[in-house]
Amino acid sequence: MAEIKVPRFMISAPGSGSGKTTIVCGLLKALMDKGLAVAAFKSGPDYIDPMFHSRVIGAKSRNLDIFMLGKETSRYLVAKNCRRTDIAVFEGAMGYYDGMGKTSEASAYDLACTCDTPVVLVVNGKGAALSIAATIKGFKDFRPDSHIAGAILNNVNPMSYLFYKEVIEQETGVKLFGYFPVMQDCNFESRHLGLVTAEEIGDLQQIVERLAVQAAKSIDLDGLVALAQQAAPLTYTPVSLEPVGKVRVAIAQDKAFCFYYQDALDLLTELGAELVPFSPLTDKHLPADCSGLVLGGGYPELYAAQLAGNQEMLQEVKTALDGGMPCFAECGGFMYLLERYREGEHTYNWVGALPGETAMTKKLTRFGYVHLTAQQDNVLCAKGGRINGHEFHYSDSTNNGSSFVAAKASGRGSWECATATADMYAGYPHIHLWGNVDFARSFVARCCAYKAEK
Repeated sequence: MAEIKVPRFMISAPGSGSGKTTIVCGLLKALMDKGLAVAAFKSGPDYIDPMFHSRVIGAKSRNLDIFMLGKETSRYLVAKNCRRTDIAVFEGAMGYYDGMGKTSEASAYDLACTCDTPVVLVVNGKGAALSIAATIKGFKDFRPDSHIAGAILNNVNPMSYLFYKEVIEQETGVKLFGYFPVMQDCNFESRHLGLVTAEEIGDLQQIVERLAVQAAKSIDLDGLVALAQQAAPLTYTPVSLEPVGKVRVAIAQDKAFCFYYQDALDLLTELGAELVPFSPLTDKHLPADCSGLVLGGGYPELYAAQLAGNQEMLQEVKTALDGGMPCFAECGGFMYLLERYREGEHTYNWVGALPGETAMTKKLTRFGYVHLTAQQDNVLCAKGGRINGHEFHYSDSTNNGSSFVAAKASGRGSWECATATADMYAGYPHIHLWGNVDFARSFVARCCAYKAEK
């Protein structure tokens, strides 16, 4: 067991839509403007919020998902990623206590307890006054170890904040660290999987600048830094990794394929993979001398025609996979490997490495945390290999595969999923490779073997 001093705090909220991501982005930039080296983390499986964090801090934000990673690995990844930082800012997911099913398991609260992190609650103050105190007090007292040490009021004007600040603090015993007014020109748009991605907001830096200026004006930044410094040293179990071998692996990274857990990519690199980015949208060829392929999730449905029109790339990917190149493809990457994407009566031809077609539906399909168990030996594991995962998609396909069984973490149902062979994993479930490091080792080892066979 080891320990490290990591000044840290979490921004959470009573529920989604409270303004957490907007406020976190403003705080990250404001703290950087004070000369601090900042690390950012997001609780849960969400890919999109960390993209915003990363654009703000100029370094990759990390996901901390208790269900997919476990508590020990979560603490290790915080320690690993905070060795050269002055302060870490966590952003909670959903409502603070919202976990799996009717429990707080894998919630932002669970993460705060796991990492012994003080929490600042963002409360939407629009249309409320003393009732704000009831909300804060209710959340603070809901669990004896709530870790709630402060609050920020959102969507309130300066006069209201100053008028109610004292009574709210008296009623709750919680310090108010400031407020954000209504900032209509600083809202982030949403679509079916959540916020639009950071890359799609052309004036993101200007928005973040305005948020940072407001944070410096109406948030007690020095108080937040002091709160972070009060966090106890983080205890963790060190992990030692040996490279499997050296190999170049092509990874799709563009507007269509952008859902990746940065720590999982770093794990592949530590095991010996050199990840070489390319764009299935705009590049005509796969990167040279690569012996593996990674196709992450994202929004391929928004770029169906452009993907279908890039015939050179479609053919290169199919030829590579037909020739046995190892491939790890999840969700959007899996969809891309199918024969067709259907949009109403119109179809777009995609890679065709797998039979079947995919199309969007009108509701979330097979949503939530799952336990995945391999039904046969494959590129990631032997039969019986297990890893936790997550599904969150509005599309479905005519060929979801049967190489794994996905069992709902709630215990309410299971289904077959994914096509997994000696050379390929392709399916809807998202996994975090730190959830079972042997999956990553197996993939890199197969890429090295393919390199030797060429």
